[in-house]
Amino acid sequence: MTVFESILITIITASTPLLLASIGELVTERAGVLNLGVEGMMVMGAVVAFAVTQMSGSPYIGALGGIGAGVLMSLLFGFLTLTLVANQVATGLALTILGLGLSGMVGEPFVGVQGIKLPALLPPWLSDIPYVGRVILGQDLIFYISIALVFGVSWFLFRTRSGLVLRSVGDNHASAHALGLNVIGIRYLAVMFGGACAGLAGAHLSLVYTPQWVENMTAGRGWIALALVVFASWRPWRLLIGGYLFGAVSIGQLHAQAFGIAAPAQFLSALPYVATVLVLIVISRNRRLTLINTPASLGKSFVPDR
Repeated sequence: MTVFESILITIITASTPLLLASIGELVTERAGVLNLGVEGMMVMGAVVAFAVTQMSGSPYIGALGGIGAGVLMSLLFGFLTLTLVANQVATGLALTILGLGLSGMVGEPFVGVQGIKLPALLPPWLSDIPYVGRVILGQDLIFYISIALVFGVSWFLFRTRSGLVLRSVGDNHASAHALGLNVIGIRYLAVMFGGACAGLAGAHLSLVYTPQWVENMTAGRGWIALALVVFASWRPWRLLIGGYLFGAVSIGQLHAQAFGIAAPAQFLSALPYVATVLVLIVISRNRRLTLINTPASLGKSFVPDR
């Protein structure tokens, strides 16, 4: 394997959880719900995926467990914000705190345990194909799911009637309700989809990126995923570009140290978060573009009887 191939593979591995978590949050926000609990759902997906894998011996069953954990966490968020009409920002922050604390308790017996890595999906001989073998054809199932989700979500949102319905709920929930649409039901489905994607992103961390359980192993990736949605202006294709751009920045610190670049390790570790802040500053300068693309009802609670 060449150095270039090695760098590309590590970028893909680092970018996949970011892309998964952000594509789920994009759909959630398109429905008008702001879920800041992505970090908490991701870390719960990571610990449950690892635990289920250890108990079942199958990383595929473990990945399903991670998805289930993300969905359950999202249902808790949905119950509080959609049914009980709690504040979405405060509830999302509480969900993250809950996920970080609960994952530490659940994962305590698995600290230091050797993990089972999710294998490559396609036959090994395909990895010998020049240029695309190891980089594209030697990846795991979750990587291919993340790419398929970008295609699928883009098609769903902008080419189907159901996607139009979801976007209408996010843009004007009062008008959507007046037309007879089940605003709360649609938002529940969107929140659950976001939870499933976040749980799968966490499963990728503990089954592929680092096949072991380490407390707080998401390390702020949920917050980066939230920033990516804004960076992409709520467009799936831009999200694909942004996900791999941020993945390259996050993995660049490791390669910079390997190449002997003289820079403080703390600065290199902070690069992904510095890039996140800089991108948000640049985007905020074009207020008109942000307002045009932002779902008008984002973060606003809806009560049908009012």
